[in-house]
Amino acid sequence: MRPPYCGHGWWSGIDTVAWFEPWKCSAPHTPFSRVGKIYYSASIQSLEISLMEARQLRHFLTVAETLHFGRAAERLNMTQPPLSQSILALERQLEAALFIRSRRSVALSPFGQQWLPHVRAALASLEALPGIARRLRDGETGRLELSFVSTADYSILPSLVRRYAALYPDVEIVLTEATSDVQIDALLHGRGHAGIVIHPDRSTLPAALAYHPLTREKLIAAVPDNSHDLSPHAIMQSPLIIFPRHSAPAFYDLVTHYHARYGGGAAIAQEAIQMQTIISLVSAGMGIALVPASLRHLARTGVRYVDLEEDAPILETGMIWRRDDTAPILSRLLEVAQDMSEQITSDNQA
Repeated sequence: MRPPYCGHGWWSGIDTVAWFEPWKCSAPHTPFSRVGKIYYSASIQSLEISLMEARQLRHFLTVAETLHFGRAAERLNMTQPPLSQSILALERQLEAALFIRSRRSVALSPFGQQWLPHVRAALASLEALPGIARRLRDGETGRLELSFVSTADYSILPSLVRRYAALYPDVEIVLTEATSDVQIDALLHGRGHAGIVIHPDRSTLPAALAYHPLTREKLIAAVPDNSHDLSPHAIMQSPLIIFPRHSAPAFYDLVTHYHARYGGGAAIAQEAIQMQTIISLVSAGMGIALVPASLRHLARTGVRYVDLEEDAPILETGMIWRRDDTAPILSRLLEVAQDMSEQITSDNQA
């Protein structure tokens, strides 16, 4: 007996046992059924995994391991006749014999021998599903997409990724370098989980995004190694290499305001969107750049790093994410970031 094309209720047939729902009905003669969260066509002619068939696969595996229906039934806590009927039904579905039976022995058929490793792997995967679901639910596995500005590559990013990976080694971390404006746009369009950015102006940060500060550091001057006059006035009078304002408005304003306070208007010689490029241009003698103190870790021939005056500007770097993103994998990242920012603040105050 076939189930109705559109309707609902339990239906038991030779092919399977399934629950039919009205809103899952498709065009005439193409009904769809659901067992748990597995959907498949009700007009099945080949083997499909359902709750009943998974039980049959376990029956087959146990008989294959014991090669004795009586011992297999005892291991499965059932009597032998239902076990024999289950194996026979499975063989009818497969249209192939799984065992060679005699009065004194049971052996796997050539087909059964080849099918056994596939059944064992399928059941192992099925049994692993609850654990996988729990780990996904708890943010212990999955794929985390994190973007970052180039300045973070020399400060907060390595330690953040290292700590997160140590806590959640089964999470795949996908890192993408991008300017702050590109990261904000990507998050607003649903791409990625979080981004490390130069602190945005809170009044212009889209309401859909949240921000948490991670670290604050002084700016220093990157100057050509052959510079002879390293006085603050000489540095401020040198041509400036800087991020474009549309990419990092807070950083741009921080640098140009400092120049305005100590050396007049900034004479911008070149703009670049990557810190490595900026340092390379300094090395080429095209000008100087004000960069985070952590850039001292970026050693480059032809470049010297010089401290500014005591009131050197402070650059803040933080993390942004979508407020409505409830992904467990993001929650775990935010916990790690929160702990690190608190530790950095404590160390700076010590």
